[in-house]
Amino acid sequence: MKVDRRTLLAALLLIATTSGALAETRAPYLQRAEVQQFIDDLTTQHGFDRQRIERWFSNARYSPAVERHMQPPIAFGQRNWLDYRARYLDDARVQSGASFVRNHQIAMERAQREFGVPPEIIAAIIGVETNYGRITGNFRTLDALVTLSFDYLRRADYYREQLTEFFLLVREQKSDPLAIKGSFAGALGLPQFMPGSIRRYAVDFDGDGRVDLTSSAADAIGSVASFLMAHGWQRDAPIVFEATADEAIVDALGRGINATVTWSDALASGVEGDVPLPLDAQVLVIDLPIVNAGETERLYRVGTVNFSALLHYNRSYFYASAVVELSRAIAQAATTPHPVATKDALQ
Repeated sequence: MKVDRRTLLAALLLIATTSGALAETRAPYLQRAEVQQFIDDLTTQHGFDRQRIERWFSNARYSPAVERHMQPPIAFGQRNWLDYRARYLDDARVQSGASFVRNHQIAMERAQREFGVPPEIIAAIIGVETNYGRITGNFRTLDALVTLSFDYLRRADYYREQLTEFFLLVREQKSDPLAIKGSFAGALGLPQFMPGSIRRYAVDFDGDGRVDLTSSAADAIGSVASFLMAHGWQRDAPIVFEATADEAIVDALGRGINATVTWSDALASGVEGDVPLPLDAQVLVIDLPIVNAGETERLYRVGTVNFSALLHYNRSYFYASAVVELSRAIAQAATTPHPVATKDALQ
């Protein structure tokens, strides 16, 4: 669907103007019944001191920018895998990824031993998420999560869960919730973990007694590997293969993020590919649209349980595919002769 540029600009102006006006007129959070109910739940279910929670809420600010960032993009055409791929497969990101692997060799090798995840996969995820820690977000996390919990109704339940996890996290870590910053969606640190994922999967990999995904590369490396293993990553198993299929086959097998179809059933449905998997291996078949000169073609791939683990990190086929391709480029670049560091930079 084509969108007239003037129509688009008018829509963006309306969103910005409306958000600003609402920000000026909405009641303070502590005066809202749903916030008071949320505080009641925190005190009764998790033993929080009510005055402390109310003090935090009194300092929380509605963020129009957060809400704007969460709006679905206005599409000028179909999403294109090649455009998405180009954002992350540039030479600078590949070389930075290879350097990241070399600079944190000890932590990378330990993560591979303990969790079975190769260094290039860990580096690729951190590279896609934050460009190896260069862009971790400058939104105050309290403002982002409160805005998304009580002003962005599309996924309010999910964000209220994450706000609860955030309060539990800062209590456990004895951190100041007013000082923590991250993405507009509330994700934190080099690997952009949501608060709930930090509490469940993050690990203290540098041994300093605390989990720090913002300042400790070692903690980020171990935590990414921990997350993937918890979501089914299998040591030394393949990830994804090229295949031949069509939309009808993909629809019939079912779309999603879990590898629930056997390779035997995929073959029987018409999928073709030189895929070295046992017939009882669990797979999923994905499609990646490629738009060229107004014509759309589709690239089909067979993903294994390891590809599914990447989709649990981010549910986008584009995202998981970019991680895989970036990881391959990083692995190749990392084998280029380079002076070996004698000490791992863990911080």
